Amino acid sequence: MESIRQLYRIGQGPSSSHTMGPRFAAERFLRRQPDAAAYRVTLFGSLAATGRGHLTDRALQNAFAPRAVEIVWRPDQALPEHPNGMRFEALAKDGELLAAWEVCSVGGGALRDAAGPVGEPRGAVYSLARLAEILRHCERQGESLGDYVLAREGAGIEAHLETAWQAMRAAIERGLQTEGPLPGGLGLARKARSFHRKASLFGPHLRQSGLLCAYAYAVAEENAAGGIIVTAPTCGSCGVLPAVLRYLDETLDCSREDLLRALAVAGLIGNLVKHNASISGAEVGCQGEIGTACAMAAAAATKLHGGSLAQIEYAAEMGLEHHLGLTCDPVGGLVQIPCIERNAHAAARALSCCHFALLSDGRHKVSFDTITRVMKETGQALPSLYRETSGGGIAQAYDGERKD
Repeated sequence: MESIRQLYRIGQGPSSSHTMGPRFAAERFLRRQPDAAAYRVTLFGSLAATGRGHLTDRALQNAFAPRAVEIVWRPDQALPEHPNGMRFEALAKDGELLAAWEVCSVGGGALRDAAGPVGEPRGAVYSLARLAEILRHCERQGESLGDYVLAREGAGIEAHLETAWQAMRAAIERGLQTEGPLPGGLGLARKARSFHRKASLFGPHLRQSGLLCAYAYAVAEENAAGGIIVTAPTCGSCGVLPAVLRYLDETLDCSREDLLRALAVAGLIGNLVKHNASISGAEVGCQGEIGTACAMAAAAATKLHGGSLAQIEYAAEMGLEHHLGLTCDPVGGLVQIPCIERNAHAAARALSCCHFALLSDGRHKVSFDTITRVMKETGQALPSLYRETSGGGIAQAYDGERKD
């Protein structure tokens, strides 16, 4: 299993799979073929179906600039490896094909081609790839999950986590200070600033909900506007973990070490889902994005509350289990409706899962590893209409209402 450095990526929204991934791929192809007379990129499947709303074309144009690039949209075709497929072509002046490269954007900004992961360090960081195995190891060694992650990641991981946390905090602050409509044509207004102001007027219970909502909205709105965020595990689900950590940092008075270890634990949970299932909405629906983010935040929150290994596992399991079957059907192909609200609801659910786990002794019937497998099976069974194509569900219902 790879490093959590590849899970927490700092970059520009609104979509890690549709914006970050294609841009990374374009930059890599350009380094290989810098002198071609012309370039063409064919987008397949989900990338073509929702690419305009996710700003895929803009990401590619910016990467190739000042060179021109032709973009071909093929929403009705897919490469066999993944729904988010791309074909890059370098052309001579007479139109002759000089070079071609097929690559897939598999979620969280990661790329994969026929040879395997692209641009990632080779070799496994983690020899264990099931949470049950990791928990048994930690129990035998008397090791916490946070220390387990830091030990395996090695030098520099704390600095990486610190950089990621500071970028999360900055996204919250920008989101709380910004008002006005989000781009894309839906006429959706930013709400984070208003929610944050109103939260101070509420009693303790509603204040918690108001602050979590404000923080999650702040990051998700920054993402929707193309701002700089941290994939956790994706752009579309980037508001969940920062919201929970910001709220608990304020209410529990967490130390820097507490927060970094909580980030490490969350990263481990996200990595396990990414390795054993998928965090790609185009592959398994929104359960792979928001569900994983909720599991990550629930585990981090339980860690910060001093929960046991079993309680952390239980909280993560609940966070993923109770998002099973969640579809990915963004209105207009934009990462706005229902994506922004889902970040807020998942943040609230993550804290609820934490509290539920802390009330128990951590023992339960269905393991996190089992739920991860079930999530993958459920996602593969979802029709493509409900896997980031905007071909069904909320996206089509909204379009139908608007036309009526």
